[in-house]
Order: sequence, then C-alpha cells, then structure tokens
Amino acid sequence: MSTITFDTLKYAERLEAGGVPPQQAKAEAQALAEVLAASEVASARDIERLESKIELLRSDLSGKFTLLQWMLGLLLAGVASIVIKTFF
Repeated sequence: MSTITFDTLKYAERLEAGGVPPQQAKAEAQALAEVLAASEVASARDIERLESKIELLRSDLSGKFTLLQWMLGLLLAGVASIVIKTFF
C-alpha cells in the first residue's frame, strides 16, 4: 500500500482564488491532509497481485466445480436407477 502526497499550500491557494477566506482555506487544507495521511491507497502492483490471486482461485474453483458436477450426475443416476428398479 502507498500513501498520497498532498500539497496543502497549493490547495489552500486554489481555495483562496475561488473566494474562500484564507483562514478557512488553511483549515480545510490541514483537515484534508490529515485524512489523506491516515488512509492507504492500493498501488498498481497491489492490484496486479490481487488480480493474479483471484485468477488462481477462479481456476482452482472451476476444476472443483467440474468434479462436483460429475459427482452430482452420478448420484442422480444412482438414485434414478434405484427408483426405476423399484417400480419396474
């Protein structure tokens, strides 16, 4: 995980240019900087690793799902044969 760099002075100057009083602009910049410092952001590498793990799980589950389908098919065939044998 990585952190975001944030230029508080530039942000405060933009707020002031937009008509926000200087003291309020500085307070907003400080508050936003604190929030961003406390949060973590996933990097492109983190997302790539997560995608590769998801793909690995997906391929593993698809193999198990195919096996489960075969087992269910055989179970249903066995039950059907018992039912047919009972009535015929």
